[in-house]
Amino acid sequence: MLVLLCTALQARADAPTWLVLGDSISAGYGIEVSRGWVALLQERLKNAGYPARIVNASVSGDTSAGGLARLPALLTRHRPRLVLIELGGNDGLRGLPVAKLRDNLKQMVLLTRQAGAQPVLMQMRIPRNYGPAYSQQFEDSYTRLAQELKVPLAPFLMDRFALDPNAFQDDGIHPAAAMQGRMLDTVWPTLAALAKAK
Repeated sequence: MLVLLCTALQARADAPTWLVLGDSISAGYGIEVSRGWVALLQERLKNAGYPARIVNASVSGDTSAGGLARLPALLTRHRPRLVLIELGGNDGLRGLPVAKLRDNLKQMVLLTRQAGAQPVLMQMRIPRNYGPAYSQQFEDSYTRLAQELKVPLAPFLMDRFALDPNAFQDDGIHPAAAMQGRMLDTVWPTLAALAKAK
């Protein structure tokens, strides 16, 4: 019995860590954390037979600059194998210059690689009422950076319901609990492929 317990604990300890570095969308703002898409990802990985331990280091209101500042300590502490970078939405809502956003994201990708982990960019979009030119440049910055650095780019989490006002909480910004599974479904093909590759 003791041998089996030790083996199980060792298997859990050997499971690769996936670090989620995000904002309120990944922190589960306004809903129970256990119902958020990140918690659902942990459950789905387990059910699919992919051993991985999810560390959700997402902070509501965080920006790309905030994530960049926090990342080195997180890499040292958790030694992740994969880092999901879900940041930039708050930058866009504040009108941060796209060049600065792109530089912050690039630095996070490079730091992640230097730590021996696989970075994954998660596509972000902002409403068109921030100006079609800025909105398009903002969105394109992720695609271009992913191509330049040859880093996986996961689809925008809210791709499947972004234009449905009923899919959001009362603030009109944060997805409702019922949408969390659809968010995971959107990025699952990308993440499952990475899990298989490891």
